[in-house]
Amino acid sequence: MATCAHLDTIRIIDVPSRIAGCEECLKIGGEWVHLRMCTGCGTIGCCDSSPHRHATAHFQETGHPVLRSAEKGERWLWCFIDEVRFEVAQAK
Repeated sequence: MATCAHLDTIRIIDVPSRIAGCEECLKIGGEWVHLRMCTGCGTIGCCDSSPHRHATAHFQETGHPVLRSAEKGERWLWCFIDEVRFEVAQAK
């Protein structure tokens, strides 16, 4: 079973209750499909199905390896380096 060796880089796990959209798309008037959040710094970017793929670009620029879905009801994370998807445990 694949594991993520970068759990120690996760600083922010909770998605903000209000998100205006992909931070970079908002600056350029772009559009996005789904939103992702960097768990290292909290940057909100667009997914790889979006025209500009800002979440992946953020990883490439910063090296922050783990992101999570910023979509309501989704609890999954993705590690770019280990190429593994995993879930956030639900709070009790």
